[in-house]
Amino acid sequence: MEIKPRAFQDPNQSFFLFGPRGTGKTTWLRQKLENAIFIELLDPESFRNYSARPERLREVVEGQRPGTTIVIDEIQKVPQLLDVVHQLIEQKSGWRFILTGSSARKLKRADVDLLAGRAVVKTMHPFMAGELGEDFLLEKALTLGMVPLVLDAPNPEEAIGAYLALYLREEVQMEGLVRNIGSFNRFLESISFSHGASLNVSEVARDCQVERKTVEGYISILEDLLIAFRIAGFTKRAKRHLTSHPKFYLFDSGVFRSVRPAGPLDAPQEVEGGALEGLVVQHLRAWNAYSGDRCQIYFWRTKSGNEVDFVVYGEDTFCAIEVKNAVKIHAKMLKGLLSFKEDYPEAETCLLYRGKERLKIKSILCQPVEDFLKNLQPERPIQI
Repeated sequence: MEIKPRAFQDPNQSFFLFGPRGTGKTTWLRQKLENAIFIELLDPESFRNYSARPERLREVVEGQRPGTTIVIDEIQKVPQLLDVVHQLIEQKSGWRFILTGSSARKLKRADVDLLAGRAVVKTMHPFMAGELGEDFLLEKALTLGMVPLVLDAPNPEEAIGAYLALYLREEVQMEGLVRNIGSFNRFLESISFSHGASLNVSEVARDCQVERKTVEGYISILEDLLIAFRIAGFTKRAKRHLTSHPKFYLFDSGVFRSVRPAGPLDAPQEVEGGALEGLVVQHLRAWNAYSGDRCQIYFWRTKSGNEVDFVVYGEDTFCAIEVKNAVKIHAKMLKGLLSFKEDYPEAETCLLYRGKERLKIKSILCQPVEDFLKNLQPERPIQI
């Protein structure tokens, strides 16, 4: 696949660029910044040189002209370099630093303050449908996901199967993040059943036969490696009793499908429904990040069982979105949105489904999920 233009925009200052492995951070930087100096810490020689003597970075940078951009790829490999970068920025000599990372864990452990706010934090996400254009196919996205490293591979089916194994080997095993990799692998299978659902840590712990505290640590590892996230319940001006457990997601629909075990008792619609919901939320997160992180993404669920998959809330945005893996709409599918509309009449509401028609039923807009994803563009309002 040819290099696709990305929605991510250069902030034109020093910045951190975080994102899971394979989302295209380095590809984008090399495409946009041909004259930058690249320091790749995944290269064994570079890693040895800079981990043994972090001050070598000062020698390299001071040998460059003012205005030069210095890219340090996978900064979490040698977090001590951040002290040197901080000092160089303080000199106000005109160099710009771009620091990429696929994990925040070592930076947290080193008690790094991310340059005391002197560099903004940006994120790179898997492809959006709008970035792929005519190459976006919903069925393919639900099976293989949207990670550029996977879609660009000669055999994407093999690549998505190997993606998480490679990631875990490099980031979990080699860094010694867990003592028992077997328990962690069982946890991965178990936690995949929580994708798109309320996260009950105690149930996951019982299922994979480890302590609750261990599961909490494993979830923290997934979040630090940027391959999982949680969304909180929407409680502003709450008029009903609401559930308190957050919802859990793996960052990409294809990664979810690759780790989710399937057996004879699993309905295909159940797995595909989770993949579809995950595909929508990963698009919403990318749209929000590339639009300047002006919104928060929540879900809404009452104790009585009424639910809305996503609530996008910001200064200029307030919309509720329900996702259904169905080609036809039934009245009961609208129950959650109608309940939400009673409590928040000012909110826009939308049901996304697998059909082909745009419909309006009981004041709720129902639109094809594929159209919604293709029309989701950063810096533009959500099309509802």
